[in-house]
Amino acid sequence: MITEDIIRRQALEKKLLSVSKGTLNVEEKRQISRWRAQELKEKIEDYLEAREKIPAGLERAQQVEVRKKRILSLLGGTEEDWQDWHWQLSNRITRGEILREILDLSPRETALVEEVGRKFRWAISPYYASLIDPGNPLDPVRLQSVPQIAELVPDNGEDDPMAEEFTSPAPRITRRYPDRLIINVTNICPMYCRHCQRRRNIGEVDRHSPREDLVAALDYVRENPEIRDVLVTGGDTFMLSDQQLDWLLTELDSIPHVEIKRLGTRALVTMPQRVTPGLSAVLAKHPPLYINTQFNHPQEVTPEAAEAADALIRAGVILGNQAVLLKGINNDKHVMKRLNHELLKIRVRPYYIFHAKQVTGTGHFLTSVEEGLEIMEHLRGYTSGLAVPAYIINAPAGYGKTPMLPEYLISQGKEKVYIRTWEKRVLEYPNAQ
Repeated sequence: MITEDIIRRQALEKKLLSVSKGTLNVEEKRQISRWRAQELKEKIEDYLEAREKIPAGLERAQQVEVRKKRILSLLGGTEEDWQDWHWQLSNRITRGEILREILDLSPRETALVEEVGRKFRWAISPYYASLIDPGNPLDPVRLQSVPQIAELVPDNGEDDPMAEEFTSPAPRITRRYPDRLIINVTNICPMYCRHCQRRRNIGEVDRHSPREDLVAALDYVRENPEIRDVLVTGGDTFMLSDQQLDWLLTELDSIPHVEIKRLGTRALVTMPQRVTPGLSAVLAKHPPLYINTQFNHPQEVTPEAAEAADALIRAGVILGNQAVLLKGINNDKHVMKRLNHELLKIRVRPYYIFHAKQVTGTGHFLTSVEEGLEIMEHLRGYTSGLAVPAYIINAPAGYGKTPMLPEYLISQGKEKVYIRTWEKRVLEYPNAQ
């Protein structure tokens, strides 16, 4: 219903766009401001309502503490053990009968976990298991960590969708760009993600890359002076010992043309106990150092993760997040917005949202590209730019990251362009020559 108030508002807005703003009196300007403020307030009401139903780790510490005590009792551990990352790693849950006790699984559910595990390895750190709500079979942490029978359903996935075997000019190297490359240092992770892009590398035995392979990789970096940025990943880089990390970062620091180092790790999410004073001291020796991690749901942003992030920041490390868009976990505009807000609270900058790759056994996580674009439509403008990562598709055959963006440039002429705003308003804008 068009009211007199709406007609007056539209008339003032038209006047604002068509005449000099100086012709509006003070009261007209104030009235336009009030209408605009109310309009903006209405645009966030759906999120504010949805937010109350989205579990966030910073608000669930009491429930997690109860589950933690139960897990410690089952594993025969102590509070001191829980804070020890070596204990967390050596006590990863890898047997169906233990998982059944933790999550109250039925015999059939336990059997299905073991059936999937015969083809695809799984392991869950005690800490990460404590984040799972046993009463929710669709818990977002559970879906990322507990094997599902859907992994055995034939799909169109590939073992190596990014063709890393064809972009490896030296041992442990992946190179897809002119000035940067990856060094793969381990196949070990605190928790093996069910959507892992490198599940082909996990195998059944934990192993770090041999020292001779790493020396060969470093030699390749030295021999190619255009390489200014090196990403050390795996597996999970933080599964290396402090001494191994110190050696590798020292070697990279000794190469004059390497300007920055990056480390890939999910330990902040799956085993924050790994961030010890000793590790922080090592990392503080090697600036500039960037860490990209992978939080996929606000339930993973916990007080323990916040404490680990704080320690890394105090060591001079710059933190970013590379979420993966996963069906049933975060393919929702409100969930993704809340995730990014929770990350900013602990000083982790949302960096990328990756479209899930078509890896063998992960087809049940795939979303449409339209879903990703819809999420981006409801981030840009609806929240601060700090909370708006880039939506990325990794091109097939190892041809690199390709940004996916909603269309904001409608048409382009010599003297003017037409743009679409975040509210889908189409406006004319001068094109200076």
